[in-house]
Amino acid sequence: MSEASAPAAAAEAAEQQQPLFNIEKLYVKDLSLESPNAPSIFLERESPNIELQLQTQSSPIEDGLFEVAVTVTVTAKLPEKDKVMFLIEATQAGIFQVRNMPPEEVEPVLAIICPNILYPYLREVVSNMAIHAGFAPVFLNPINFEVLYQQQKEQQAQAQAATTTQH
Repeated sequence: MSEASAPAAAAEAAEQQQPLFNIEKLYVKDLSLESPNAPSIFLERESPNIELQLQTQSSPIEDGLFEVAVTVTVTAKLPEKDKVMFLIEATQAGIFQVRNMPPEEVEPVLAIICPNILYPYLREVVSNMAIHAGFAPVFLNPINFEVLYQQQKEQQAQAQAATTTQH
């Protein structure tokens, strides 16, 4: 009997060492809308200029579990009058299980793969919020989180090189 259980135990041990990625939970963490010039803003016929700010962050919850959040701030202003039509701030978050990966592989998973999963939900939340507030839907363009991650790494390397040369 011990001969039969040895291969099963070895297979189980190998399975435990396999890289693991799971989505545990997706949720809206924060959502706010401001329409400071309502109701008069609804009488305006100009199309607004849309300003967008995006931020991602990740933090460990416990061993192998991480929260990743993507926050977007959308500001719609009338170009001629510099009058805010609306401001929407939304944070879409998720709990992700990432196990049995080398640390250098975990960071790209949290910075690229997880935001790619969250962003479509965030786009929908922002669009729906604009509609429910009485405005036209806001269609956020797709974002390449891999390019953003590479740019961030290059900026960090340049900043580190600058501080190294100053000393």
